[in-house]
Amino acid sequence: MELNSLIFWNAILSLVYAPLVYMIRTNLQEIKRLDVLINKTREEIPRFYVTKADLHTDLNRLFIRLDKIEDKIDKLAENQ
Repeated sequence: MELNSLIFWNAILSLVYAPLVYMIRTNLQEIKRLDVLINKTREEIPRFYVTKADLHTDLNRLFIRLDKIEDKIDKLAENQ
């Protein structure tokens, strides 16, 4: 009788712990996958934003062109 009860409790514990271990393992794999995705996102985000130096250079070029257009408009207004 002692052996049957021992086998019975081993079966019950196996039925309880096996799914628990499987769920923990699955969750750990998912956490690792999400960690990799977050790291890739951190690496890719800077590609989409402009640096301050680039913005400053582009705005200066834009202002120079706007100044040239303004000068041309002033010359046209003076001639008429």
